[in-house]
Amino acid sequence: MHKISFSIVAAALLLLTACISDNGGNAQLSKDAAGAAALNDTANYTTLLWLDSVKSFQNIREGQKLEVVFRLRNTGSKPLVIQSVTPSCGCTIPQKPEEPIMPGAEASIKAVFDSQGRSGTNHKTLTVMANTKGKQSHVLEFNVEVIGSTEGPKAGSGPTAPSF
Repeated sequence: MHKISFSIVAAALLLLTACISDNGGNAQLSKDAAGAAALNDTANYTTLLWLDSVKSFQNIREGQKLEVVFRLRNTGSKPLVIQSVTPSCGCTIPQKPEEPIMPGAEASIKAVFDSQGRSGTNHKTLTVMANTKGKQSHVLEFNVEVIGSTEGPKAGSGPTAPSF
């Protein structure tokens, strides 16, 4: 009988320890859940002003990576939550603010466009989901001409500074 109670206590401690050590993974789930809740709670909707939502860049050489930055300002009275930023294709990797943007504050949405295999005119979009009045979906766009190279892409080409 004593052996069975010891086994039950040991199993309970093992289960408790597993739950505690998994808490780090739950932090990301909590952030995602908070973002989804902000989109569904109309009482916490706010307004935003895009300081730039369309960008055009000069020519870049195929293989270069272009960093694009879109600036915004929370013009409302509630914190602005950017839930997601979805690119129009896998050649563009977006980065969004993780923390809410307080009223009056500015922030930016960044993206890196990989021009490898993309010679010619490129028109790309990012769809931003946020807790904003009216509509929650916002489309950002950028255009760039990628010049193909007979030599191939330059080795080690990093992000290119944007041309304004």
